[in-house]
Amino acid sequence: MPEILDQAREQVLENGVGLDEAGVLAVLNLTDEHLPAALQLAHEVRMRWCGPEVEVEGIVSLKTGGCPEDCHFCSQSGLFTSPVRSVLLDIPSLVKAAKQTAATGATEFCIVAAVRGPDARLMKQLREGVAAIRAEVDIQVAASLGMLSQEQVDELVDMGVHRYNHNLETCRSYFPNVVTTHSWEERWETLRMVRESGMEVCCGGILGLGETVEQRAEFAAQLAALDPHEVPLNFLNPRPGTPLGDRPVVEGKDALRAIAAFRLAMPRTILRYAGGRELTLGDLGTREGLLGGINAVIVGNYLTTLGRPATDDLALLDDLKMPVKALSATL
Repeated sequence: MPEILDQAREQVLENGVGLDEAGVLAVLNLTDEHLPAALQLAHEVRMRWCGPEVEVEGIVSLKTGGCPEDCHFCSQSGLFTSPVRSVLLDIPSLVKAAKQTAATGATEFCIVAAVRGPDARLMKQLREGVAAIRAEVDIQVAASLGMLSQEQVDELVDMGVHRYNHNLETCRSYFPNVVTTHSWEERWETLRMVRESGMEVCCGGILGLGETVEQRAEFAAQLAALDPHEVPLNFLNPRPGTPLGDRPVVEGKDALRAIAAFRLAMPRTILRYAGGRELTLGDLGTREGLLGGINAVIVGNYLTTLGRPATDDLALLDDLKMPVKALSATL
């Protein structure tokens, strides 16, 4: 057994203290021979510190496309030649999407907008949308609207948004290679305000952007320092017309190593399957990840890419005897 797994068994499994950057790197560098042991340990950590429940979430785009930022992986940037065009969703469609999400058994519905940050019109649309959803659907509402001012953070709290998603996307040292129109520090400042507001912090990123293994370890350590409630783990699904449109897909075993490593860095965090898992892992890998530290899934389609049918994921969870997290009694 590699020394890092013996260390993690005592430090993470027994004591609930996550691995540091060096420890994460050691897990990411494990050979294929030791990958099953790493996944098994990560699963034990998840079961001990998070329990068997899996949180299910659906997402919908309130505003799609036309974003002024140049995130090199994103087909919603108005600066690239991708086929996505700007669209604003109406309130009845938003409520319908929330109802469809709730019908899958999901407890979380995230409203996303492709913007640098919300303007007054978008905040008004969101306020009306959240109120309409809360009037008709028993589901928790999260939001992802880019970078915020303190006033906007306070307004989201007032609306009843309980969790805010703002991904750091990659580690601090690699970020300028992926985005040039804003900084990693600007994203971090929004996350700081969200945390201090009392909203839950959802923050993750995308693997396979061209970062090194060392930078993946750096990213895991930076997320652990933020201590987010939830970390969505995406794997690059290269989009035509974007600067990263010709990048190779992350190898399945490298994705599984990352899942185990991120769980061992953050034993108590909700670690969520997000975009790209279908392409990178397929059905078998998706199962292995759920038995290797993952304890949440986005069901259905993503913002501009197709996902697995929600019924497939729910059937898999049932097969694995993993209960879907019940809706919070505080709603």
